Amino acid sequence: MWDEFAGDYQTRDGWIRLHTNAPHHREAALGVLGQPATRQTAVQRVASWRSEELESAVVAARGAAAAMKTLTEWQNHVQGQAVNSEPVVAWQERAATSSATEILAQATPSRPLKGVRVLDLTRVLAGPVSTRFLASLGADVLRLDPPDWSEDGNALEMTLGKRCAGLNLRESADKAVFEKLLAEAHVLVHGYRRDALPGLGFDKNRRTQINPNLIDVALNAYGWTGPWTGRRGFDSLVQMSTGIADYGMRCADGQRPVPLPFQALDHVTGYLMAAATIHAITSQWASGRILSARLSLARQAKLLQELPTSGATADALAGVKEQHYSSTIEHTPWGKLRRLKLPYQIDGVDLRFDYPVSRLRTADARWLRG
Repeated sequence: MWDEFAGDYQTRDGWIRLHTNAPHHREAALGVLGQPATRQTAVQRVASWRSEELESAVVAARGAAAAMKTLTEWQNHVQGQAVNSEPVVAWQERAATSSATEILAQATPSRPLKGVRVLDLTRVLAGPVSTRFLASLGADVLRLDPPDWSEDGNALEMTLGKRCAGLNLRESADKAVFEKLLAEAHVLVHGYRRDALPGLGFDKNRRTQINPNLIDVALNAYGWTGPWTGRRGFDSLVQMSTGIADYGMRCADGQRPVPLPFQALDHVTGYLMAAATIHAITSQWASGRILSARLSLARQAKLLQELPTSGATADALAGVKEQHYSSTIEHTPWGKLRRLKLPYQIDGVDLRFDYPVSRLRTADARWLRG
């Protein structure tokens, strides 16, 4: 799943992580490094840079990179101070409308989100984890991707229960389709950088104008205040920035970054986004209050860092056993598979997915009726 140039590099004064999975991120990083032909050449060129200087250069080129910081360095950094002062979930409330309580009209005890239309503009893990959870409760999740985005390694897991369509929001015809979908949605979940949707003509005011009852749940990697609000970020980068990878290195008495053995920030944030969405849905149903929520990977890093230290190691997570797998054989575009069971149960709820995994942009961009 990782591009050959993605990963950790030693610099003159520390470590940096380059995220090059997306073609435009790869182009940005390699452009700064003078287009190295091989990973080894990239290693040699990175070694001549200072970590923060290379980070700044890649970010300025519209790429994604993170210099490794200690927890203390992050806490003293202007962005660390900004995001650490934010709430875990930042709520906003709007006035109710007469039709707001129709959101759960089709809900049943066993399928509590049946009929709830969720427009999914998320990528990779955190956002897709949240919308997958909503799909397991019966929500109609419609994922939209631009024509140039590829994510096969994650689609195998993160498209489960969703219909996946494609739109190019830079084209007027597709923008019109998007406006219609947005007008009929109950929930919008999005993980674009803060300025991305406004840059396409869909800032918060415009989205509310199109749909006054819309629940808007948004994810931003490095938070919603401070100078890094528009910075591209992923779990692996945020672990470098916030001191997690450095802490792991020190615990392991190692010589290179040691991140968490899985992308915990993505999963924590994804489930919190789902919980926030459900809270907003039930609030709208009960009182007509229209709630929206903002979350970030960096703020969840602080949440995890504040938990008591358990002393557990990566070895404690090893050992997937037969009983962890579903007995069902799934037929997918990538071949046959057996899936790990869901990591949650809810009494009285029929947790299932109405749609199998699929490749991106294979469904129609429309809501289903019935």
